[in-house]
Amino acid sequence: MIVDNLPKEDHLPLTIEARSIIPRLNYLLKEARKRDCLVVFASDSFLKEDFIFRGKMKPHALRGTPGAEVIDEIIKGPDDIFLPKRRFSAFYKTDLDQTLRSKEIDTVAIAGISTSFCVLSTAFDALSNDFRTCIIENCCAAHKKEVHQQIIDIFRKTPLYPLLTIVDSERFIKSLGSRK
Repeated sequence: MIVDNLPKEDHLPLTIEARSIIPRLNYLLKEARKRDCLVVFASDSFLKEDFIFRGKMKPHALRGTPGAEVIDEIIKGPDDIFLPKRRFSAFYKTDLDQTLRSKEIDTVAIAGISTSFCVLSTAFDALSNDFRTCIIENCCAAHKKEVHQQIIDIFRKTPLYPLLTIVDSERFIKSLGSRK
């Protein structure tokens, strides 16, 4: 399970939406860990002069600052992996692919923010690296509920099914069964 970081700036529209998923996300993480699922926190970790800041995006989540860390409200486990990333996808120029393969993982579940950027980019890269992919719809958020819902609706009926699925957290947890 890959979880993207939530911003610390409480006034941002994305933060307001992201905070609403924290209770469900913490429950999902707890249940996933009970079933021996690998949990990876993929967090933005940009350099101040990163290319993506040449557009309208303001510098944020700078490497070495609290903005690049997983927020305290998210419950972390001792075996979780923390993966800094410089772009939207958790796979792009990281060792995530190799890490998952070394653990013989064939399916990736994605939760976090932003649905339209990091979640979707990570999902497409997971598919491109031949992993079955599941987006946990009620544990993802975008800067507006409508944007999140539009993206989820587009991919709910994808021709990539069943390689790419959209499910809620309860259905995903049930699909894991009970291992412990």
